[in-house]
Amino acid sequence: MPPDPDARVDPPRQVGERETLESFLDYYRETILWKVSGMSDQDLRRVIVPSGWSPLGMVKHLGYVEQNWFRSRLAGEKDLPVPWTDADPDADFRVEPGESTDEILQFYRDQCERSRKIAADASLDDLAAEWPADRPAEKRPNLRWIYVHMIEETARHAGHLDVARELIDGTTGD
Repeated sequence: MPPDPDARVDPPRQVGERETLESFLDYYRETILWKVSGMSDQDLRRVIVPSGWSPLGMVKHLGYVEQNWFRSRLAGEKDLPVPWTDADPDADFRVEPGESTDEILQFYRDQCERSRKIAADASLDDLAAEWPADRPAEKRPNLRWIYVHMIEETARHAGHLDVARELIDGTTGD
């Protein structure tokens, strides 16, 4: 994990579309890890918002978001384990008693790495291999859309973690 924001690599400003998308997503992936670095295990698990997520729960959620968009959707991998059910749709935000901090952080890192490898073998115009039959075919996303969505999702949750971290221990940063 980067110990400070200076350890993150700023996205280059004069490169092509693909490198721009990849570098922004990687920047925000590293931001997520930076936001939770140095927190105690107790603080990582502390719930401070009514919706019930903790900083570590947010990292877990983002690991499953990576798994869903790159492995399940883009690559079409089947039967990947997920914690949620129809009765408990937000279970991926919850840290279960038997889950360790190291396991969740490693799960996130592993999913990010798998996402990179899957995307490296696809063109920006490749459509998701898996798309629900009850959704319109014209809404099936391509890799370009998945990158933009993942940048938005990861950056938005980095902002959530920024606020949570400030409320928990006063740490602020970009």
